[in-house]
Amino acid sequence: MAKEDKVQQWLDIVDRDIDAAEWMHKGGRWLYVAFECHQALEKLIKAYWTGTQDDDPLYIHDHWRLLKGCGLSDKLTTEQRDFIERMKPMYIASRYPQYKNQVSASLNESVSTYILDETKKFKQWILQEYSAATKPSPSSDDINK
Repeated sequence: MAKEDKVQQWLDIVDRDIDAAEWMHKGGRWLYVAFECHQALEKLIKAYWTGTQDDDPLYIHDHWRLLKGCGLSDKLTTEQRDFIERMKPMYIASRYPQYKNQVSASLNESVSTYILDETKKFKQWILQEYSAATKPSPSSDDINK
């Protein structure tokens, strides 16, 4: 499968995750908005990795390790760094009731809206970074024209 097709597969899943987050938001399911957005962010970074690196992305859920692995961590703004840090506990893999209750207590409609909006902004940023990283470099002939 071509690299571009693999990137598109990741991006298709990102769109489904964001759609799911929007549905959960409409239903007031704040914890699941945050979880779906966490998933979308992970897959966005993996899409970038797939399109810009020679190896496959790591099979992990840690945004920071993924961002470092594909070279994006140094490009993040302070706002993006804060957002990624805030999203860290939103991966609810363990699904232990006490942990879920603790995370849920920190969420409400306002926080959910923020998470959803920031995830969409992060998607746009990743797509811009990907476009810049994969844009062909002008040849010396193009520069001299």
